[in-house]
Amino acid sequence: MDCTASHLSYKETGFFTKIILDYLDGNKSLQPFYVHPVSMDGMKAAIHEREKFNTNREVLVHELKKRYNTVEEVPAVTNNIEKLLLKNTFTITTAHQPAIFTGTLYFVYKILHCVSIAEKFLKEFPDKNFVPVYYMGSEDADLDELGKIFLDGEKIVWGTKQTGAVGRMKTKGLEKIVARIEGEFSSQPFGNELVQLLKDCYLNSADVQTATFKLVHALFAKYGVIVMIADEVAFKKQMHHVFEQDLFHQTSSSIVGKTIEELSLHYKVQANPREINLFYLKDNLRGRIEKVDDKFIVHDSTLSFTDHEMREELNNHPERFSPNVILRGMLQETILPNIAFIGGGGEMAYWLELKNLFSHYKVPYPMLVLRNSFLIIEKKWKEKVAKLQLTEMDIFKTEEALLNELVKSKSENQLSLDKEIAEANKYYDDIKTLAHKVDSTLAQHVEALQAKALKPLKELEKKLLRAEKRKFEEQRNQIHKLKSALFPLNSLQERIENFIPYYAKWGMKFIDVLYKNSLSLEQQFVVLEEE
Repeated sequence: MDCTASHLSYKETGFFTKIILDYLDGNKSLQPFYVHPVSMDGMKAAIHEREKFNTNREVLVHELKKRYNTVEEVPAVTNNIEKLLLKNTFTITTAHQPAIFTGTLYFVYKILHCVSIAEKFLKEFPDKNFVPVYYMGSEDADLDELGKIFLDGEKIVWGTKQTGAVGRMKTKGLEKIVARIEGEFSSQPFGNELVQLLKDCYLNSADVQTATFKLVHALFAKYGVIVMIADEVAFKKQMHHVFEQDLFHQTSSSIVGKTIEELSLHYKVQANPREINLFYLKDNLRGRIEKVDDKFIVHDSTLSFTDHEMREELNNHPERFSPNVILRGMLQETILPNIAFIGGGGEMAYWLELKNLFSHYKVPYPMLVLRNSFLIIEKKWKEKVAKLQLTEMDIFKTEEALLNELVKSKSENQLSLDKEIAEANKYYDDIKTLAHKVDSTLAQHVEALQAKALKPLKELEKKLLRAEKRKFEEQRNQIHKLKSALFPLNSLQERIENFIPYYAKWGMKFIDVLYKNSLSLEQQFVVLEEE
């Protein structure tokens, strides 16, 4: 798989929100909501702050070693785990839930972005170590989101009745989807290899988090990527004070609520805190905790606790407490020696709400880096782009805009009335000047006549274009097929498609090409065209 890469600004794609574009531009209105700019100076400052924080490296390495005893050893990973014991070792982290079969393409992009940044910083700071980490959000319970994939535009859903944390769910039922994948992709060059990989990971694992752990290890271990699963007693113990403050004093809600008030003056808020930002996690239950009168109740269950009982539960079973989106990052940054967090647009938006919360608990706030984005244009679609004489910028435009431009450039008839409209405007401007000399109040009357006269001309121009477009039906169909392939469901390819078809076609070369073209701090959109 050989590809050429070109870069666009995120703004040019038209797919990113105002808050993200302003963050990338360093807009002053957002600067109070983060700590470190995305730059080498920002990274130096992040390292300096992290060096002052006492990360429990011994517990971290001990738990990681336990986890990695279950898979084949890869030296790059083993070495990175050992390096975490050293005070000059820092992590570059991305986080994602254990969506089945990785969910969407950006799952892959996020992890490789961590690898790219880690390698860049190692060159810049040779006296330090940088380790890429995939932090698995295995406690997430949103099965509607995590239990599906899209293949060739078709949504395939895992029809399980299980409840609770998706990471803890048994993999039963996924064999049906694996069989479907085998039937559809085994004839591809690397189809059998892919199917065997999915069988090894999903059909030979007790639960989804183990399957995801094994899959990520298989795909990214050679790059030294460490998979972190925080659903462990030893990690939750380190959050005891934060959890206690959240349960009994609603500290997080108060702090983040004030930040949101300020942020919402300019931007749409991504995540709102609850009074209590914890779930109760046990067996197949992940229920939201809420204080009602003098009791703590657990939603979706009959469980309730008095204040004393809740304190005892927290002291004796910290693993039964699961943070929501407001506190998840706090857990991550407490247990990892992290200096940079790689996230998508939605993640970046809610992290911008959390700076003051981190400051309150004196936990270092990482440098926030928008994850890499790719658009992959396979050879067959590259040829269609060339045939339609489109540029990289053009393909991000709407179908209608592309057709309009094509018709205007190819038509032998005059479709634009710009000249006539300009002449009409000059005509009425001259009349307005004459009228103003006689009576200044007549100018407004002339403007009304002008608007009334120009409206039919503009409508006629639209009708001319519509009529001419009927002659370009074949081109319309070609544009529709191209846009549907490159932007499924009118979204970015990476937000819908799965890695499976690409791996079946190219194998590990697909991962290698993405790795080679992954940017570090450039913050640009990458278009990859197959040669």
